[in-house]
Amino acid sequence: MEHKTTQDTPWFRGAARSRRRSAARGLSMKSQATPVKPDAPASSAADTIKRVYLLDEGNKDMKMLLGGKGANLCEMAKLELPVPPAFIITTETCLEYFREGTGNLPAALDFEEQLKALEDDTGKKFGNPQNPLLVSVRSGAPASMPGMMDTVLNLGLNDEIVQGIIDTTGNERFAYDTYRRFLNMYSDVVMDLDKEPFEEVISEIKKKKGIKLDLEMEASDWKEVVGEFKKLNPNVPTDPREQLRGAILAVFRSWNNDRAIRYRSYNGIPDAWGTAVSVQAMAYGNMNDGCGTGVAFSRNPSTGENKFFGEFLPNAAGEDVVAGIRTPQPLEEMAQKWPEVYAELFKYQGQLEKYYGDMQDIEFTVENGRLYMLQCRNGKRTAKASVKIAVDMVKEGTLTEQEALLRIPANQMDFFLHPTLDPKAEKTVIGEGLPASPGAATGKIVFTPDDAEAMANLGEDVILVRKETTPEDIHGMKSAQGVLTALGGMTSHAAVVARGMGKCCVSGCTAAEVDFRAKTLKLGEVELKEHDVITIDGSTGEVYLGTVDRRSATEDADFQTVLKWADDLRQLKVLTNADTPEQAKTARSLGAQGIGLCRSEHMFFAPERISAMRAMIVSEEKKERLEHLETMGAFQRDDIAKILEEMDGLPVTIRLLDPPLHEFLPHSLDEMQALADTVGKPLSVVQDRVAQLQEVNPMLGFRGCRLSVVYPEITEMQARAVASAAATNKKAGLDPKPEIMVPVVSTAKELRLIVPRIQAAVADELKKAGVDMDIPIGTMMELPRACQTADQIVGTEGVEFMSFGTNDLTQSVWGFSRDDAIKFIGRYQEQGLLDFDPFARIDEEGVGGLIKTALEKARAKQPGTKVGICGEHGGEPKSVHFFHSQGFDYVSCSPFRVPIARIAAGQAAAQELLKKSAGDGLYRNSITNVKRAGKKTD
Repeated sequence: MEHKTTQDTPWFRGAARSRRRSAARGLSMKSQATPVKPDAPASSAADTIKRVYLLDEGNKDMKMLLGGKGANLCEMAKLELPVPPAFIITTETCLEYFREGTGNLPAALDFEEQLKALEDDTGKKFGNPQNPLLVSVRSGAPASMPGMMDTVLNLGLNDEIVQGIIDTTGNERFAYDTYRRFLNMYSDVVMDLDKEPFEEVISEIKKKKGIKLDLEMEASDWKEVVGEFKKLNPNVPTDPREQLRGAILAVFRSWNNDRAIRYRSYNGIPDAWGTAVSVQAMAYGNMNDGCGTGVAFSRNPSTGENKFFGEFLPNAAGEDVVAGIRTPQPLEEMAQKWPEVYAELFKYQGQLEKYYGDMQDIEFTVENGRLYMLQCRNGKRTAKASVKIAVDMVKEGTLTEQEALLRIPANQMDFFLHPTLDPKAEKTVIGEGLPASPGAATGKIVFTPDDAEAMANLGEDVILVRKETTPEDIHGMKSAQGVLTALGGMTSHAAVVARGMGKCCVSGCTAAEVDFRAKTLKLGEVELKEHDVITIDGSTGEVYLGTVDRRSATEDADFQTVLKWADDLRQLKVLTNADTPEQAKTARSLGAQGIGLCRSEHMFFAPERISAMRAMIVSEEKKERLEHLETMGAFQRDDIAKILEEMDGLPVTIRLLDPPLHEFLPHSLDEMQALADTVGKPLSVVQDRVAQLQEVNPMLGFRGCRLSVVYPEITEMQARAVASAAATNKKAGLDPKPEIMVPVVSTAKELRLIVPRIQAAVADELKKAGVDMDIPIGTMMELPRACQTADQIVGTEGVEFMSFGTNDLTQSVWGFSRDDAIKFIGRYQEQGLLDFDPFARIDEEGVGGLIKTALEKARAKQPGTKVGICGEHGGEPKSVHFFHSQGFDYVSCSPFRVPIARIAAGQAAAQELLKKSAGDGLYRNSITNVKRAGKKTD
């Protein structure tokens, strides 16, 4: 097959002219780097704002302004890859649309000059029947949001122009296939009509003809489809410019559709970014058998193997591959069918991967044997693939360890800690599809995303079963343990989104007959109903009947390499929240450097211990209370000794009793009677005590250090238990490092009362044991007043550290109950009132602002005070970055989040180092560009 060089095509002669045009214009980088909030006032110099860019006017570093798609189109054009000409409307213009609120395009938006440039570059005319220019109108946010916003293809058609295409090409089938695609997509995306009736039209005609595939439809069939579509929606504009304005408006609006809002919420993408709009000349993959379309990855996105990977469909349009409407063919078959085109594509994928320093996701179209590149971006990949790719690229010399570490999605790393299917377990295979996203999942089958979300909210594990997923399914995919689709390939929407979420997925299970109305799944002779249980293995593509046994996770050498990179870089220590010797052992095996929170009350919930706790609480006199405290002290001493043994040589912070006492007491009459019998008291005494301790608002009630104030003997018992356990271990030749933490402090006066009591009890116990050792005392910072008076708190004699309890601090700052907020936080996020759940990720502005105030005051008073965090935020990657930026000494998190925190802490340090080495003026806050920024300083 003969090919011209890209520079010989009319498009690229035009691109050269565009480059010359832009040389005199220059670029204003200031506005390009400044995201505009939707509620910002309109600029007084609105007429000077550049709202539309040609490809030669942008570059990869302008993602905030041109979106990821637009910025990378510009960069591919700059590299002289065969990119159809385009212009990009900026994200700021999208925000201007929302700000003006008229429902129309911004008054100052004018793209006629750029549209004329597209006509010049292609030699075609927009709206001209003799030589029509058709365009695609696509969304493109600064962060990748695959399928979440809207696209319109083949725009610029009407009856007259379709006839012109037929006259020009002699290809009636192509003309009507293209027209029906446009009418369907425009009706759906721009005019918000239901897709189902349009799909039924095609299904009925296929049924009438006895065919199944689109490829079997003839020109007359598509012409009939067009006629029926126009009856379903006779209001599609015939003026191409009106169509273009409508499509741009639809893309702007799609920034705030439900699925986009959900996706941003799931992935922490700010609502204030907006989307760019790319208007690009069409390249046709559905013209004839010499055409096609596909999606490719420079490496395998499931396994990370360094092998060019992808799929293509001959005589098809791009949406056929991405939507999973047809199951595509592997690229190896493309290499046989079009060897020269494949070789060209292979060359470009290698060039792009090396240029961006990351695995690339590429969309392409072949039109009459000529290759066109439609998109490149950093590819979504599984956790295992991300680790293997990072390690391999360091070995290959493409990336440094610091750069490679920043390619790892830290929040997906728990993949390596969870079990997989036991190969020795009994299995009943009922189906097989494509291994689209690895991992194993078991659950009850559901057929709609709403059902998946509803059942997951009730604590059920579910598998979402669909013919093919669409972007509207995002909430169901998020809620499900795994996804099974009958259609679609390894690059379908289901596969790409599942990999990005870290969800198990089997796609293209062609034997699956899915009836979402009857809510049945038929696989061969097996027919399953809603809520029947299946297991899917995204590593093999197999589907099993019922539950399959799993085995423990095995150590992955590449994952250990990544952890070592992080450990070598990070400045934050990573501790764990652990209450038992077993948890301590697990956390230490996962790399924990100590315990930042040991909740002492958890040692009393076992049945044989709760009775001693309850007897102590209902005691009527101190003498009686002390007797029960002695029993409790023995339990506590033994548990602490075992935890210190597991963490030998590492710090263990034991928090004093924190919950309100009523949480330990029985509430049913039978349980209260049993307690009365146990302690030898009348039932009325127990009932009175339960009534006295009942609280209206326990979170702000009689808990934490307030128990120490009223019942100092409880605190003294705990202090003695800690000291005695440490002394026992010390005598046994171990190196115990216990610390004691006082919770729920609101004033330094509380500490001035409590700390001396702790010190006295510890000193007395150590003296009895004949052991000399230091047991530091600190406090939890979990109330706003404590943060505002941090200088007074750390200035209290005997206080050596402070640990932020961000769970309660978030509750008290927001006025949200963590246990009850689930009822409304989802709605807050959907309506843009919250960008994220503040209990899952640290609120840097509010809670973080108080933390900054506390740190500033504390360090001014006592510069050497050790500072940590022991709330759930200690294992959340973005929160860990914040704690690194504030100079914390450590973060503490649950045992299985320790590896995630280690990687996140290493990434925070790596990002800081690369930013410093690149210089603030060159660095872009995008890991895509870290490598490029670093090279600019060479």
